[in-house]
Amino acid sequence: MQTTTVDVPTSDGVADAYLVRPDGDEPFPAVLVFMDAFGLRPRLAEMAERIASRGYLVLVPNLFYRAGRAPLIDLSALADPEQRGAIFGQLMPFIRALTPEVIRRDAGAYLDFLAARDDVAPGRVAITGYCMGGMNALRAIEAYPDRIAALASFHAGRVVTDAPDSPHLGVGSVTGELYFAHADRDQSMTAEQIATLEKALAAAGVTYRSEVYPGAHHGFTMADTAMYDEQATERHWAALFDLLDRTFRR
Repeated sequence: MQTTTVDVPTSDGVADAYLVRPDGDEPFPAVLVFMDAFGLRPRLAEMAERIASRGYLVLVPNLFYRAGRAPLIDLSALADPEQRGAIFGQLMPFIRALTPEVIRRDAGAYLDFLAARDDVAPGRVAITGYCMGGMNALRAIEAYPDRIAALASFHAGRVVTDAPDSPHLGVGSVTGELYFAHADRDQSMTAEQIATLEKALAAAGVTYRSEVYPGAHHGFTMADTAMYDEQATERHWAALFDLLDRTFRR
């Protein structure tokens, strides 16, 4: 496969992104990956390559591109649990800048970029997101139900809030299938919030699965952090590929 860094034009500038393309001449179904808060780095490239190895073209944009190209801060201490909070604090201004309208505009640009490529199969794409990326991926499929066929969200936080624009309130627009994997030790997505999300999905008639991964912490798929859980991560791969393969009937 081929892993490169590409520039995606948006209405607010240019987003740097990982692009992973399988070998071969045929057009491939596309998967859009929304990063966690720590951004583009080797771990996300590895994950994109694993998805691409199944025959998908994968785009992983730097959602923080307005602040600069990745990496924006030093991530060398990411595996140290005592440093994680300080690193996260540096990223908070970038996270807060990703308003629902910003995500809608940017998601449209990423979808346009994929649609314009000859090596991308026609039709809807799939999207997966991690941590904050899971929440923002939900906003993306809500904004573009005719362009995104499925969503897989892993250890996402703040999917349910008290705000009038809480992500869970927009699920009525979704026509594709959704999968949510929750960490059971995640204060940003409590059992009560999970129940609220599931109630909203059921009321809207959305096709979905929502599962809690026992013993897992927020961020459990990220092997370069102290939150990594190998067993939960392998379960995540099985669930993701099940959804993608069914979505694209591979």
